[in-house]
Amino acid sequence: NYSVIIYGESGTGKESVAYSIHSQSTRKDKPFIAVDCGSLTKELAGSELFGHEKGSFTGALQTKIGQFELANGGTIFLDEIGNLTYDIQVSLLRVIQERKIRRIGSQKETNIDVRIIVAANEKLSEVTAKGKFREDLYHRFNEFSIDLPPLRERNKDIILFADFFLKNANA
Repeated sequence: NYSVIIYGESGTGKESVAYSIHSQSTRKDKPFIAVDCGSLTKELAGSELFGHEKGSFTGALQTKIGQFELANGGTIFLDEIGNLTYDIQVSLLRVIQERKIRRIGSQKETNIDVRIIVAANEKLSEVTAKGKFREDLYHRFNEFSIDLPPLRERNKDIILFADFFLKNANA
C-alpha cells in the first residue's frame, strides 16, 4: 500500500507501470482511476479531484463525484503531479493525512481508502527545492519511487515491444 512516485519522460509508459502495480495488488478488483493533472485547470482541479455539490458554484448544475471518491478501495494515478497549483497541493495533503475528502460546497466528509501512485517527468525533489512543490506533500508520496528510462536507453526491450505489437496486429 505504499505511495509510489514514477519518474520518466512523456511516453515512457508511466501509466502502464501504475496499472501493473494496481493489477498485482490486493486492490486489483477495485477501480483504477487515472488523472492527467497537466490538463486540470486551476478552477476545475478541486472539483475534478474531490467533487462538488449542486449549486456550490456557478455552473455546478448537479452533484459531481470526484476522482478520489470514484477510486475508493482501489488506486488513483495522478500523472504530472507537479502541475497542480499550491492550493490543490494543500487540499491533497489533507486528503492524504486524514484519508477523507470533502466535496466543494459540502459540510460532510467522506472516508476514503485509496492507494496513490503519482508520476512526474522531473524529479520532485528538485521541483520541491525550487519551491514549486510542497515539501511535506513530496515526503508523503516518496515512500517508494521508480525511475522509468526512455526506450532509447532500453534497447533490449525494442524486440519485446516489436513482437508484442506484431502478435496483436496479426490477431
